[in-house]
Amino acid sequence: MIPYSADGRHFVKAGPAADRARFVAEATGLAALRATGTIRVPEVTDCGSDDEHAWLVLEHLKLSPLDRGSGAALGHALAQLHRHTAPQFGWAQDNFIGATPQENAPTDSWTVFYAQRRLLPQLKRARANGMDRLLFEQGERIAANVAAFFIAGHPQPSLLHGDLWSGNAGQLPDGTPTVYDPAVHYGDREADVAMAELFGGFPESFYAAYREAWPLAAGFETRKTLYNLYHMLNHYNLFGPPYLGQVRRMIERLAAELRG
Repeated sequence: MIPYSADGRHFVKAGPAADRARFVAEATGLAALRATGTIRVPEVTDCGSDDEHAWLVLEHLKLSPLDRGSGAALGHALAQLHRHTAPQFGWAQDNFIGATPQENAPTDSWTVFYAQRRLLPQLKRARANGMDRLLFEQGERIAANVAAFFIAGHPQPSLLHGDLWSGNAGQLPDGTPTVYDPAVHYGDREADVAMAELFGGFPESFYAAYREAWPLAAGFETRKTLYNLYHMLNHYNLFGPPYLGQVRRMIERLAAELRG
């Protein structure tokens, strides 16, 4: 993001006209999060395109990394966000996880949604990008048996940020936690909590506050690997071989859980 106006009150994301769909999806996601009244997000000032360019103009926010207090506040706010539910899993439009298209066609079954809209598309991209056949087939077996990780019960469709890592959150000067760059959809709330542990994670106060507000179900530690496999596959597909080793370890860990 770069300064948009001389007074520093706005930021703009700009790119070729082909980026319009990604910017519109981001603007829609921010509006959905804002509408819940649970969590601070930057306001969208403008989103548009012409024949050559696309842009997304956002409210300027002075942000710094989360500390103990703002981390705890974000944990409580996220639990409140997750209490906003819908009849089905998914979203009215497809969107993006980073630069990767993300399928969101709604379904009544979370396990079907997660297998067919999340894991399988990433696995197929990974195979096309050089993943070996054996690892791909192990991943396919995990996708075919996602329901086995939910024997204790099935989640409700909670509104998710969808791309909740430390680079997409910060605090305002008054300590108010703020999130941005969402990939919203209705899904298992544990998916947001799981991703929050990737790529450096959040302050420990965040996790403690979330669990205080809404405890996680038994088996979360295993499902955390299941959910974060999606994001590591995406990183492999976007950035290449450095992420393949972690993808392999996650698939092997989940395969061992299925073997019991």
